[in-house]
Amino acid sequence: MKREMGGVLLMTAMSSFAQQAERPNIVFIMTDDHTAQMMSCYDRRYIETPNLDRIANDGLRFTNSYVANSLSGPSRACLLTGKHSHKNGFTDNTTCVFDASQQTFPALLQQAGYQTAIFGKWHLESLPQGFNKWEIVPGQGDYYNPDFIEMNGDTVQVKGYLTNLITDKSIHWMEHERDKAKPFCIMIHHKAIHRNWMANTPELQLYEDKVFPLPETFYDDYAGRVAAQQQEMSIIKDMDVLYDLKMNRADKTSRLKERYESYYGRMNAEEKAAWDAFYDPIIRDFYDRNLTGKELAEWKFQRYMRDYAKVVKSLDDNVGRVLDYLTEKGLDKNTLVVYTSDQGFYMGEHGWFDKRFMYEESFRTPLLMRLPEGFDRKGDVSEMVQNIDYAPTFLEMAGVKVPADIQGVSLVPLLRGKHPKNWRKSLYYHFYEYPAEHSVKRHYGVRNDRYKLIHFYNDIDQWELYDLQNDPHELHNIYGQPGTEKITKKMMKELHKLQKQYDDPIESKL
Repeated sequence: MKREMGGVLLMTAMSSFAQQAERPNIVFIMTDDHTAQMMSCYDRRYIETPNLDRIANDGLRFTNSYVANSLSGPSRACLLTGKHSHKNGFTDNTTCVFDASQQTFPALLQQAGYQTAIFGKWHLESLPQGFNKWEIVPGQGDYYNPDFIEMNGDTVQVKGYLTNLITDKSIHWMEHERDKAKPFCIMIHHKAIHRNWMANTPELQLYEDKVFPLPETFYDDYAGRVAAQQQEMSIIKDMDVLYDLKMNRADKTSRLKERYESYYGRMNAEEKAAWDAFYDPIIRDFYDRNLTGKELAEWKFQRYMRDYAKVVKSLDDNVGRVLDYLTEKGLDKNTLVVYTSDQGFYMGEHGWFDKRFMYEESFRTPLLMRLPEGFDRKGDVSEMVQNIDYAPTFLEMAGVKVPADIQGVSLVPLLRGKHPKNWRKSLYYHFYEYPAEHSVKRHYGVRNDRYKLIHFYNDIDQWELYDLQNDPHELHNIYGQPGTEKITKKMMKELHKLQKQYDDPIESKL
């Protein structure tokens, strides 16, 4: 009897080990401020991103992927917890500290036997928990010779370019540090392509002969949109020539000059020599020309686009390094590879840079997935998904029960090629960070497959309604116009339904 029981226990243990071995690894690559317009698998107008395209071509491209709060820290808190900002406690970057001891998907995976790690950007004003290994940059991090905070509490400066270093550390952990008897989840989270878009020196010469097409809404006058009139994210008015566009000179001053010089000061002599050799002629030409008006605005746009594109090139190369490593080590067969950004970004649309607004360019975020064996679906996924859905998706794929308080929904049915009839028909959004950088008013709203309703609140009370089918650029606010009463009532009802569903009764607080 004991022998039979021992045999049963052994068989059970072997079965459990086999199931564990079959659980997929998760490689979750996330960048900062990387918008779909600057990925050739989404948009071929601007640049080529061959390694990101590899993920899309071998897997899935989500065409209706959105965030819950278009800002770096809050977006990260949403994806870690699977909850909207008001539930995870990190609503904005200026006043909040993320409680890293709360329930997160890495901690749940770790409890279920996964090896977990994060390298790069954390940006949550706390230290990570739920990871077997972490090395994070303080705050936004530095592109050149950055500091890393290590698990022992030390802060160490590391020589090199940050995008390369994050990839180096990630591959080293996968190859040399993790327990290879266990499945793993690694979060490779880059600073790139965050402001102020400092390219690696080998990429400085790229795109200098390219003239990027001006967005058709570049000279938007914001008629009928009060909050859009009051923002401070205009390329023409608010993009800093010294800081953002690197036109720094001893006799010139700006609000952000010292910040630029601190970033430049981290370079070593060789890096400064390459940087100066590239930028000095451009600086001389810029000040000699003394541009004004439209000429200055469009010159700034071209410099912005070129700098941004160069940072993307380094990022894309490093994504290729990770994909090549997984293939070389035979890990690609049983690994879910995810690529996304913490939100979208304006590349001159509405004359802007940055994010924050619920308008499409910043509300949307790219999402690509290459699936492990057993998932045969490839191509586009058109269902509405949101970054609160990542946590339940990873948990379900790992065979971990999804906690009832997670507000996102698992994408696994979509990954299996199903099209659930009860899939969400609308999305909820809430942005809180005002007053703060860029002066985007607080607002919340709802979007379905055609319409979007937004309420800007706090120090203003403005409603906006858009017909995205007839007005995809969101130029014409039709709220309050005759003939829109029925759709306004329908969207208002949907907004209140989602606020109740997600327990965000904001209307009662105003």
